[in-house]
Amino acid sequence: MAILDKVFKAAMDLKASDIHVLPGEPFMIRRLGTMIRLKSQPLTAANCRKVILEILTPEQRKILGRDMQVDFAYQIKGLGRFRGSAMFHNNGLSCIFRAIPGEIPSFEELGIPDVMYKILENHQGIVLVTGATGHGKTTTLASMIDYINTNHAHHVLTVEDPIEFVHPLKKGAINQRQLGTDTLSYSNALKGALRQDPDVIVIGELRDLDTISLAISASETGHLVIGTLSTSGAPKTVDRIIDSYPPGEQNQIRAMLSESLKAVFTQRLLPAKDGSKMHLAAEVMIGNLSIANLIKDSKTFQIRSTMQMGTKLGMKLMDDSVIELLKDDKISLETAQANVDKKELLKPFMA
Repeated sequence: MAILDKVFKAAMDLKASDIHVLPGEPFMIRRLGTMIRLKSQPLTAANCRKVILEILTPEQRKILGRDMQVDFAYQIKGLGRFRGSAMFHNNGLSCIFRAIPGEIPSFEELGIPDVMYKILENHQGIVLVTGATGHGKTTTLASMIDYINTNHAHHVLTVEDPIEFVHPLKKGAINQRQLGTDTLSYSNALKGALRQDPDVIVIGELRDLDTISLAISASETGHLVIGTLSTSGAPKTVDRIIDSYPPGEQNQIRAMLSESLKAVFTQRLLPAKDGSKMHLAAEVMIGNLSIANLIKDSKTFQIRSTMQMGTKLGMKLMDDSVIELLKDDKISLETAQANVDKKELLKPFMA
């Protein structure tokens, strides 16, 4: 048994989301957003290197030596999967792991609003899951895939870096491709995807212009495309996509995006008031005609007010979601203050 296997077991018992292995510190975990040092001796640079290299495959070690970093997945039977990111830095070699639950959680378990069921019934277009790193986008993506896999006889093709949740065979067919081992790049996989009869294409991250361009093209040719972006809301998501194109192409892409964008789902994980778990605060933008016109006319600054008027359609602002959690006594006032843009919304809760 690898040394890290024991650390992962302890981390899972403590319901940690991340495990940090770095020189000069004991093993560390992140639980409910807070870093905690485990009761172990500080790791020397040599020990740190040894425990990390012990779980890497020869190919992963080769990539680490070449690129000075490597992303990979590690599985322990009966315990779960872990997404690792190893890197060299000024003190040696370190690695951060994200714990991946053994079971794919449902929308209900995650707190995802019911309107997402309707959004996933689209047969073409693009759906984006956004939010800061570490706020559960990958888990939400997996839950969406599982919903489609459970309810539709679709061919779902995923491109991931690395594969985290492994999807079982249900009603549909699922092909999961991992960067580095199954395909050279996101863009390489997307070029091939259009010839592989997919109904749904899932992209782990829209990280460059080539990937974004191919995703939008795929969404226009009869495919439902689901992807993630590390943006903090619908207006910024639209701006990020448009700004990734050269100025001369932006008007054309506005028109394309206005037609293909079906929804932007932005999420944030907030610590529970009793310290027992994390609660999901979510913002939902649905790509209706009003939103499409704002995108086309370069008026993304008006998207938030349109979302505010679209609550009957299932749209919701992040502030409203945070206030709901506060009203239900699920989060503290301090947590709400740190996550609400319009502070005046908190006045009724002030003593």
